[in-house]
Amino acid sequence: MYLGIDLGSRTIKVCFLSEKGEISFEVVESGYDPLKQALGLIQKYPAKLIVATGYGRHLLKEHLSCEVITEIKAHAFGVRHFFPEARTIIDIGGQDSKVISLDKEGRVARFLMNEKCAAGTGRFLEIMAMSLGYKVSEFGEKALQGRGEIKISSMCTVFAESEVISLKNRGANPLEIARAVHQSVVDKILSMVHRVGVEEKVVFTGGVAKNVAIARLLQEALGLEILIPPHPEITGALGCALYKREQT
Repeated sequence: MYLGIDLGSRTIKVCFLSEKGEISFEVVESGYDPLKQALGLIQKYPAKLIVATGYGRHLLKEHLSCEVITEIKAHAFGVRHFFPEARTIIDIGGQDSKVISLDKEGRVARFLMNEKCAAGTGRFLEIMAMSLGYKVSEFGEKALQGRGEIKISSMCTVFAESEVISLKNRGANPLEIARAVHQSVVDKILSMVHRVGVEEKVVFTGGVAKNVAIARLLQEALGLEILIPPHPEITGALGCALYKREQT
């Protein structure tokens, strides 16, 4: 029995893989004490073979002496479980985004990661949704109602929020602003995709993969079908469990 845990900046994901290959998982907020949260989750599962990834993986290793792997490797394993022919992974999480290129055997060939600022991440979308008065869960649907007639020029979260406020004060349609915000995220990701290179099949992971506007705008821009796992936010945690199963 294998347990993968992804200690992200915003949420903690655990994924339990039974001997029969059955998958169960849980996602909670990281909170003010992510280590306590993580240890509490782990205690719920009868697993001794634990692998961790994410921002807090080394913190967990210090307390459990568990194995750790990079988020890049974890996502490669998780994605290939659902899509064995995947060649490109676009992952957008709470505080970072990454583009991963896989070879024909599913090994990581190249990758690019943005972790220096919130631009192009879930946190960016949260802040923009709040500024516009939308719930995060509805933000993508609202954005698709816009026609794309305006553009957000700044990708810095602070400056972009000021730009959004300025647009609101000038009477711009909130739906148009929402569309512009989403397009700015997609443009940021596309610049990473083009630097890494894109090959079919393309898989979109991370919590932001649940945002219908980001998924659709990416698909339209790339001209390729975007595949999304059943629960895209747990891809890294699942990848950890699968990695450990392969090693034993």
